[in-house]
Formats: sequence, structure tokens, C-alpha cells
Amino acid sequence: MRRFKLALLAALTLSAGLTAAPAQAHGGHRPLGIENCTAGACHFDVPPGTYDVKVLLGGEAASSTSISGETRRALLPETAAAAGERVARSFTVNVRTPEGEPTGPDGTPGLDLAIGGSAPALAALSVTPARHTRQILLVGDSTVCDQPAAPYSGWGQQLPQYLRKGLSVANYADSGESTVTYLHNPQLWATVQPLIRPGDLVLIQLAHNDKTTDEATYRANLETLVAGVREKGGEPVLVTPVVRRWFNADGTLNNDTALLVNSLGVDHPAVIRSVAAAQHVPLVDLTAGTKALVESLGVEGSKAIYLYNEKKDNTHTSVHGATVYAGLVRDALVAQHLVPEGLMRVR
Repeated sequence: MRRFKLALLAALTLSAGLTAAPAQAHGGHRPLGIENCTAGACHFDVPPGTYDVKVLLGGEAASSTSISGETRRALLPETAAAAGERVARSFTVNVRTPEGEPTGPDGTPGLDLAIGGSAPALAALSVTPARHTRQILLVGDSTVCDQPAAPYSGWGQQLPQYLRKGLSVANYADSGESTVTYLHNPQLWATVQPLIRPGDLVLIQLAHNDKTTDEATYRANLETLVAGVREKGGEPVLVTPVVRRWFNADGTLNNDTALLVNSLGVDHPAVIRSVAAAQHVPLVDLTAGTKALVESLGVEGSKAIYLYNEKKDNTHTSVHGATVYAGLVRDALVAQHLVPEGLMRVR
């Protein structure tokens, strides 16, 4: 911590050079900078919106710094800098109310960043309103959402660290939601749809809580979400659900519990794939990807992906697991050219 404080104090003279250029972004006022930071944390009194954050990392000693923000969102992966080196990074962050799950508490007004890592050193920083950015909106459940407390984490909470400046994540996933409840709760779809802008991606992963939804209703609900995204000029992307860690004796996940087949026999991933094909919607087959990964790790190795050790939970992911699963989503978006490779970060 002492190393961080020294790096922060030493950097005050450097920060002027980083923050002076875009002063006009605030109508002639200087952008918010490192003066808003104390050891390990920064707070910026800004209204809801989308903001570009530029940081300069490093100090006199070797350092390794990561940045998270708002409700435990991973915004910048741990980044190393050699002694005396300065490393510039930038990202775009969504600030909203509520700042986490849409049905959760409002959270803290403004933008909050946490400076972490094994040897953090922040040399300079600036925050300015973003211009001409694209956003990825997330519609999902507890396996996707910005989880409020450790050890839980949704993959949508970890996705921002894979994005560069110019692309932000607006995570409107909410715990416990099905396609039925998401469409009918005014805090959810009725709030999200007006936010969609032409060219935005809207990733939709709802299945875990459709335990009593019949196939016709489930299919119709997915089609309603797809049509609603297109109505606003956005591009819908259907995402099959992450598997549950529920092994057969032969070490596979070939069972209804693991593969999200509900009590009525509705095979959720199969229906999602069918709707994607019929509606000509891009598909991220996260069920297939997570199944292959979990089976390759085996009964013991896959425990770290989920919260088995902490909670005997085979559905929800750890920070590590959510980060790995967010990487699968990133890879699929790049492979299908849904996001320019230049806007994605290799962790």
C-alpha cells in the first residue's frame, strides 16, 4: 500500500499532461483526474452516462495494477509495468442507477473505481464523457448479472475487462428472472428497450429460471425480445445458458439438470438455437462451450469455476469462473465479427 501511495503522490505532476488535452469535453472545464483518488479508490461526482477513463500505470518500482468499478465490475485486467515504466490504458464505463442489478439498490451516485492488483501503482488518470461509443446491453439472470457480493460473480460482470475504449457494457441482467418475468417487470425490459441505440448489441441469456415455462411460451418470449431489439435498430444476439455443474457417473454432463431441460421437458438451449436459426439471429452457444470446458476440467477441477467449495453451488460462478466464461463470450463475438477485434482486449 505504501508503494501505491508513493506512486500516486509522485504522479500528480504527471497527471496534468494526461488530463489537459481534452478539457473541452466538459464545456471548457478540465476533465476529472487523479485529484479525485485516494490510496486504492477514486470517486467522480458525475451523472449517469457513459465515460471514457484513461489511466497511466506504473511507478519507480515494478508494479501490477487492476481496476474495478461500480458494483464489482472488472474494468481493466491486472497489468504489469517494469520499474520506472509507464503503461497507458483506456476503457469506457457505463454509469447508471441502480448501478448493479436493475431491481437492486441504487448504489453510490457517480463513478467509483477501485485500484487493485498485487502491486498497484496509478500514475495518472482522467475521466471524460464518452463520445460516439457503442454499447453491449445484457439481458439475463443471476449467472450474467453484476452480483453485489463475493464470492458470486456473473459473466457479464467480468466482460468489461475484455473491452477497449469505445465499447461499454450495460448489464441489465437480474437475479431470478425468467423470460416471463423479464418481459413483465417494468424495471427490466420496459427500461432496457428504450436505451437501445442503432448498432448496439443486445445479448440475451434467459433460461435458468424458466423452470415451468412451456415451450410455446418460451419460444414466443424469445421472439418478442428479438423483435424488440430490432425495433430500436439494435442487433440481438441469443446466448444459450451456462451449464450446471452436474456430472454423470461417466464424467459427462449429459443430463437434464446440467443442460437446462426443465420439468416440462423443454430443452432451453435447443429452443434458443432454433429461434436463432429461424430469426437469423447470431448465436453464442455458451452451453456447448461451458459443457466442453467443465467436462475437460473434470469433477475436481471444475469446482473452482463454480461456487462448490464455498456454497456447494453448482449453478453460480466464482470470479474466476465468470472471467473464464466471459472470455468465451468475447471469443464468440470476435469470431462472428459482431465486434471489431480492435475493440476487444486479450487478457
